[in-house]
Amino acid sequence: MTLEALLLAAEGDVPNPLIPAIYDIVWSIIPFALVLLLFWKLVLPRLQKTLDERSGAIEGGIADAQAAQVEAKEALDKYTKLLADARAEASDIRDGARAEGAQILAEIKQGAQSEAARIALTAKAQIEAERQQAVLSLRKEVGTLALDLASAVVQDRLSEDAQAAAVIDKLLAELDTETSASKAKK
Repeated sequence: MTLEALLLAAEGDVPNPLIPAIYDIVWSIIPFALVLLLFWKLVLPRLQKTLDERSGAIEGGIADAQAAQVEAKEALDKYTKLLADARAEASDIRDGARAEGAQILAEIKQGAQSEAARIALTAKAQIEAERQQAVLSLRKEVGTLALDLASAVVQDRLSEDAQAAAVIDKLLAELDTETSASKAKK
């Protein structure tokens, strides 16, 4: 299309206002080439340097981020391990407390059983003492009754205590032998 415009212009037709003249094109190419050369030699290297610095900074940032991510993962693993250790220790403490509680409970039960046995033994001893006291009291009363009965039968009152005690002891011995004999028959 420019070729046609040039041919038409050479034939003497009216020049197209949109197509510049040849001398304008030549004088425009020289400054454009100078600007292009200046841009190529000064601006482009600086731009490339800035882009390289940014690229390096981004790659360094990525490397730092990856290192931080690895460090965070290590910290998470360490935390997880510490948490598992703490849980295991807590479990051991709970188990120890349960065992200690069971031991204390067993000691308390054993103490209560020994205390109950001691109380039962004391009660048996007290009952035996009271039985012995009742037997002695009964013997005295039986002796007194036997003495009164004997004196009423004999019509002779035994006045001396030694004789009375001997008679009572004799009667009690006879009663003991009779009770032993009746128990043996059963």
